Amino acid sequence: MGGAPVLKIGNTYEEVYNSFRWEIPEYYNIGVDVCDKWAHQRYRLALIYENESGQVEKYTFWDLKRLSNGLANGLKAHGIKPGDRVGILLPQSPEAGIAHIATYKMGGIVIPMFTLFGTDALEYRLSNSEARGIVTDEANLPKILEIRERLPHLETVILTRGETPDGVLSFWDLIEKGSSSFQPLKTRADDPAFISYTSGTTGPPKGAFHAHRVLLGHLPGIQFPHNFFPKEDDLFWTPADWAWMGGFMDVLLPSWHYGIPVVAHRAKKFDPEEAFHLLAKYGIRNAFMPPTALKMMRQVQDPRSRHDYSMRTIGSGGEALGEELLAWGREVMGLTINEFYGQTEVNLVVGSCSEVMEIRPGSMGKAIPGHRVEVVDDSGTPLSPNVIGEIAIKRPDPVMCIEYWKNPEATREKYLNDWWLTGDLAKKDEDGYFWFVGRKDDLITSAGYRIGPAEIEDCLMKHPAVAMVAVVGSPDKVRTEVVKAFIIPKAGVTPGPDVEEEIKKFVKVRLAAHEYPREIEFVTELPMTTTGKIIRKELKALEIKRKSGC
Repeated sequence: MGGAPVLKIGNTYEEVYNSFRWEIPEYYNIGVDVCDKWAHQRYRLALIYENESGQVEKYTFWDLKRLSNGLANGLKAHGIKPGDRVGILLPQSPEAGIAHIATYKMGGIVIPMFTLFGTDALEYRLSNSEARGIVTDEANLPKILEIRERLPHLETVILTRGETPDGVLSFWDLIEKGSSSFQPLKTRADDPAFISYTSGTTGPPKGAFHAHRVLLGHLPGIQFPHNFFPKEDDLFWTPADWAWMGGFMDVLLPSWHYGIPVVAHRAKKFDPEEAFHLLAKYGIRNAFMPPTALKMMRQVQDPRSRHDYSMRTIGSGGEALGEELLAWGREVMGLTINEFYGQTEVNLVVGSCSEVMEIRPGSMGKAIPGHRVEVVDDSGTPLSPNVIGEIAIKRPDPVMCIEYWKNPEATREKYLNDWWLTGDLAKKDEDGYFWFVGRKDDLITSAGYRIGPAEIEDCLMKHPAVAMVAVVGSPDKVRTEVVKAFIIPKAGVTPGPDVEEEIKKFVKVRLAAHEYPREIEFVTELPMTTTGKIIRKELKALEIKRKSGC
């Protein structure tokens, strides 16, 4: 198979990790790699796209090459130059993939943006990046037009489908008028490719400025948790938005690097029943599923009776899955879900691979081959096993961002000697498994104990009354903080004092007396980032406000 795997298949984790070596070429371009190198196989399928009304379009790599060339010529004709930033504000769609490829090939810098963003979030990113152009659709164009006059750099607005108002260009007209031949810019592997903004849960979003090499840096982190991806008949899908690293860097572009087709599905919100339908309809073999999506799918009763799916791998990351979800994966999905860990700035550096290692529920796995990952103290010294410290990644590492865009101070703060500090707390056991504890600012201090929310949430998810949960520290005059759980109950459960006491006892006997939630609040929803992570910070702020007399 073309695009040879980076990892050597071995019998043990140690064998796979120790045999790995990076081979990063001096010159490398993401657009050429994921598209043009496969285009000579004119009928090789790249994309299956199903829109909201169920209509299906298919694209080969040859199609993508010609279409992206036309768009690259169109961008160039309208003044977009190498180094200029181009926003992509689109859902999963052919146009999103084409816009990525075209921008990379012409040397532009992509700014991927979520369609769920409002005008303030969009204005911040487009202003901060000084974007010269943007590609968007009918649903999102009004937001761009509303803020356009406040964005002096934004000269070119391109609409994918629909009626184009004055001052807006048509995506498909640009392609039609542009030549289907284009000479890609000869970029170095270290040249910039995109700016991905952080979730902004710890202050204003920061732009992680990534080089073309970052795709190569991701490959071990795709192959490992997907059990030595790619294999014959692999077909990838994710419900994650392609504006998120989990969408375009964990699925779309790595799949295309290996010449593997991707399913794109335009959906306004995640529907777990529809997810099972898609898996069966297209014979999807591989998926990246955020934990929230898996928890929702777990609520679907007896999906096998309605959907004939057969998957090879599921990878998940963002929050620990825990024993219950892993057991559900084996029983209902017929596989072991592999977990992984990473951040916008340095992604897919820890993970599991059920083919070569034991899966330990609650653990994120081990360092992915190619990455040096440790738990360090405040001086940057790796800690002894089972001691809580900060997850750190050693540089140089091809998956690591160049810097924070226009923010040298924030960049300096992330480094301690040659370690990139993640701000995440964890323990590493004697066997090299990492156990997530929480964000530094998520840590709960209660009666002298340092308590991480992840283990408590994992325990609570095992209770039959709990559908979803978030744990935070709530101010307390005596203990400094007490453990508080915000719980979404399962359908059919009526919250009340009896259920509350039962849940408290459930945790107390399974964890420790100081770790059970002394306070429980039943809610209908939890604050989430656009990437599906619970924003504990908002819940903690709510508690501080409520108890401001503490």
